[in-house]
Amino acid sequence: MRSLFLVLVAASAALWAQNASQSSPASSTPQALDGQSSKAPTAQSPRLTPPRSDSVNARDLGENSGDSSSKSTQIDLSPPADDTKAHPGSSEILVDEGSGDGGEVHPWDPHKAAKDVEVGDYYFKKKNYRAAESRYREALYYKDNDAVATYRLAVCLEKMDQPDDARAEYESYLQILPHGPQAEEATKAIERLKASSTAKAAK
Repeated sequence: MRSLFLVLVAASAALWAQNASQSSPASSTPQALDGQSSKAPTAQSPRLTPPRSDSVNARDLGENSGDSSSKSTQIDLSPPADDTKAHPGSSEILVDEGSGDGGEVHPWDPHKAAKDVEVGDYYFKKKNYRAAESRYREALYYKDNDAVATYRLAVCLEKMDQPDDARAEYESYLQILPHGPQAEEATKAIERLKASSTAKAAK
């Protein structure tokens, strides 16, 4: 049994050596006396480096060498036949709430919104609540659901004796940041405005 195993191993080794000798060149690359290879590169050897742009002959590119090859390729941009059924409403434009019924896309400019809040704070400190309200609303126009602008608009509306609108803005703030830095003050303000509204209704 052991001798049979040795015979199989020897036969496998001989077969492997024969295949290796057939796949490899018959002789190694001859070396010149100066140590450099005397064998010239053959036409079958692949070029692994990309062609250099400065070695391209412009005459080989044809008459329309400046045109992109993608111009002749027409891309079909039409939706699939079942797109309306599979994705209802996908073709409708997305419009933010409060941006109007005309289908106008709501602008998004957080930097302008931050500047509006800054100017609104300036007017609020000057007790020009109407101007401050305008700036806070403009900030919300450019950055929807901005927590700072929403809270300060609520405070401004409360100062202007508009309790219902102020309470709505306080509630909006709590929806945006339920555990925000002004969450406790907003909760107290809502309770205060509710109590005031109940007291006025009782009279």
